[in-house]
Amino acid sequence: MKRLVLIAGAALAMALTGCQSNRATYKEAFDQASQRDEPEKAVDEKPPKPITAVLSDRAEQGTDSTSLEDYKLEDLNPGQRPDLASDEGGLWLTMDRAEERLKTSGRLVKAPALNAYVRDLTCRLAGPYCKDIRVYILHVPYFNASMAPNGAMQLWTGALLRVQNEAQLATILSHEIGHYLRRHSLQRYRAIIDQSGALLVFQLATAVAGAPIAGDIATLAILANLQSFSRDQEREADGYGLHLMYEQNYDPNEAHKIWDRLIAEVEATKDEDKKKRNPFYASHPTSEERRDALKKFAAKIADDQHSVVGRARYAAAIAPYLPTFLEDDVKLHEFDRSMALLDMLAGDGTDKGLVDFFKGEVHRLRNQDDDLDAALADYENALSDGKPPPDVYHSMGIVLRKLDRHDEAKRAFTTYLRLRPDAEDAEFIQYYIDGDKS
Repeated sequence: MKRLVLIAGAALAMALTGCQSNRATYKEAFDQASQRDEPEKAVDEKPPKPITAVLSDRAEQGTDSTSLEDYKLEDLNPGQRPDLASDEGGLWLTMDRAEERLKTSGRLVKAPALNAYVRDLTCRLAGPYCKDIRVYILHVPYFNASMAPNGAMQLWTGALLRVQNEAQLATILSHEIGHYLRRHSLQRYRAIIDQSGALLVFQLATAVAGAPIAGDIATLAILANLQSFSRDQEREADGYGLHLMYEQNYDPNEAHKIWDRLIAEVEATKDEDKKKRNPFYASHPTSEERRDALKKFAAKIADDQHSVVGRARYAAAIAPYLPTFLEDDVKLHEFDRSMALLDMLAGDGTDKGLVDFFKGEVHRLRNQDDDLDAALADYENALSDGKPPPDVYHSMGIVLRKLDRHDEAKRAFTTYLRLRPDAEDAEFIQYYIDGDKS
């Protein structure tokens, strides 16, 4: 039986590594906060009060009774690894092996500058746990981050596309660090074993991974309890996260804004089938609860000293990769949602030429009603208002050819080949330019 439990635990560990940020529910009282940005302040300036002192002051004034007692950082010591003979050791061993495969994944983003930026921010948030956390940026166009029990964190490019500044990225990273410090994967595993035994673990692992459950009503009841337990853990991780951010002086008012934007994207989706497939749709009300709790707690602790946002630093770090991230998003063919995202990016000050180009791509790929004419207008705006990628001429050529405006299409394609002489479809384009009008 013990062997069966350990094997089952390994299977479940793979399912427990995912931590979609939209799974949390919040109680009204939220215990922790923080945020940071490297402040441009004099070195000899008196440091801001730590969050413990802020909360103590609030309590003395009778304005807040929140305590840090549930968010102490003694749960996992820096550099600590569990005994391999323990159930936790088995979970870690499983994830160590999975991490080795992750290092060679085709989705791994290897950009040195971007990885260095994220790693530096993670280390500042993790403090003495810096060496215990490894961050893998994966080329996946959805918003998500996850933490494995052994300290291997995944950060998806869809999350990098959506956050506005360094404080918001710190929100995500510190939340995942909280999962690691609190050993949430181990807690979930033990709770499942206690309630169900090893045989059911296989069914739960399959269910968490998204496959149908083979079992009875009791199995479904256990799964429901598992999901509820996970929501509590998400709430706790947010508490830890805000604590870590606050200690680094980030503005806590930035945390809830991530959820404002994600909710807006979901609401912009007109296709009900696509909306239901969106991972945020199922937990939309809990996303609102989470946003409201973050906002409420930030209001209790915000001050002028903990006010770093880091918009310029983040924009500079992400700028070289935005075209690729936006292309991935548009190719999901969730056009209404993508357009809402592009409008938000424009409001953030993202290069207008880049935003206009991808709005044109939305219209071109959707290709309904007057979309092709709208796409051309967007491409023209992109060329006049900013610095779009050379691909704008390629897309213009495609649209103009579809509209039987061949002379204009050839001019657009000629410009494209001048800018991208090594394009994969260069031979086909040149054939069209030389006379084919089919």
